[in-house]
Amino acid sequence: MKLAVLDLGTNTFHLLIAEVKKDCTWSKVLNERVTVKLGKGGIGNNIITKSSYTRGMKALERFSFEIKKHKIKKVFAFGTAALRNAQNGPDFVKEARKKYGITINLIDGIKEAEFICDGVRQAVKLDKERALIMDIGGGSVEFIIADQKKVFWKHSFKTGAALLQANFPMSDPLTISERRRIEGYLANEFVPLFHAVRKYNPAKLVGAAGSFETFSSMIAFRFDQKSNMNNKLEKQLNWTHVRKIYQELISSTTEERKKMKGLVKMRVDMIVMASVLLHVVSAKTGLKNLIVSSYSLKEGALYQIINKNKF
Repeated sequence: MKLAVLDLGTNTFHLLIAEVKKDCTWSKVLNERVTVKLGKGGIGNNIITKSSYTRGMKALERFSFEIKKHKIKKVFAFGTAALRNAQNGPDFVKEARKKYGITINLIDGIKEAEFICDGVRQAVKLDKERALIMDIGGGSVEFIIADQKKVFWKHSFKTGAALLQANFPMSDPLTISERRRIEGYLANEFVPLFHAVRKYNPAKLVGAAGSFETFSSMIAFRFDQKSNMNNKLEKQLNWTHVRKIYQELISSTTEERKKMKGLVKMRVDMIVMASVLLHVVSAKTGLKNLIVSSYSLKEGALYQIINKNKF
């Protein structure tokens, strides 16, 4: 049986079409993403602007075509921060169902964290060693402390990269005073996270897809690490390399970032905030063992769907 899972995020809409076997394992048929920047221009005021709304609908039109092409009968769509917080989010949900027959389930940050954890567990072997899982979204950032079997703590913070950009206008390049202001804000917001890290003592940091895959790709190009350019679901990053990439990103202009190898166009503007987020978390927790998971929310949602329905 084929299933479609849609992860409708603040920056990117994702479509995963999977073939599910009788033993509940699955294989990828199609994995597609469209940059929609749903939060652009309005996330700070909890509104989806007209242009962002249109981009989102066009992405759903494209996904609808693929769903029909592959004759998918079961479609599961999940809307995250931008859709659940926007005043006109319900209008978007209603239009998606009317135009394309796609029913969007608006999930809260805790459900996001659960999906992310189950996605990461399929890509990274956590075993009995506790890990701090981090997912940087546009509207929120999710953290989970877990091992392969148990979740010890989870939380969603309204500190996504797009939201930070809206609340903290940046110079080009980011100035030292601007960066310190953002870092101070995040250090205060993440106090519950730091308490949890001290309590549960995770041994490593796992970055879930998105910006972390961009860090991995940039490191591969910058330091000729071909092992990080393959299709492995789990990638170990050298912390010295991570720090060098961080320094380059926070001191770069937009035009300079456009020319950086491994940095895809859709992340040119958000990657600076993502870098600051990672820096604050690492500096305050002391975690420098960084692993990147290629799986995140949509793969975790698929896992839960398969197990719940017992295909």
